[in-house]
Amino acid sequence: MIKIDIPGYKQIEAIHLVLDYNGTLAIDGLIKKGVIKLLNILASTIKIHIVTADTFQMAKDELKSIDCELVILNREKQDQQKAQYIAGLGIENVIAIGNGRNDALMLKSAAIGIAVIQKEGAAKEALINCDVVCFDIIDTLELLSNPKRLVATLRN
Repeated sequence: MIKIDIPGYKQIEAIHLVLDYNGTLAIDGLIKKGVIKLLNILASTIKIHIVTADTFQMAKDELKSIDCELVILNREKQDQQKAQYIAGLGIENVIAIGNGRNDALMLKSAAIGIAVIQKEGAAKEALINCDVVCFDIIDTLELLSNPKRLVATLRN
């Protein structure tokens, strides 16, 4: 669990980290260098879930060395599928990370939603519905390893 007390905002006890795959953890289906190490470190404190449309059909192979739950979505209403998935986990206990339009509802619903802008870019809907924006998944995952950085960003 990751505990974060954000003055003037909220107190969070995150049990689940839910991430989009392509555009967030991976570029063109391949996980970015350094991501596997950081996810495995985080997996010792928080349950990791990867929820993806698996555009390049590479997620299972790329994630095989990470302690995580992989969920492959149906093609239709992916935004609703992601939102329903985190609702089933308990949104108050979820930190969500994504970049796409299909991530917007998940980012909005989660205790903390983080949008990542990388080579694939980020949909405006993701940006409007998140709490924090980062420009690299490595920086984003390091935020979770150093929660005081989130406190500094979100406190009032």
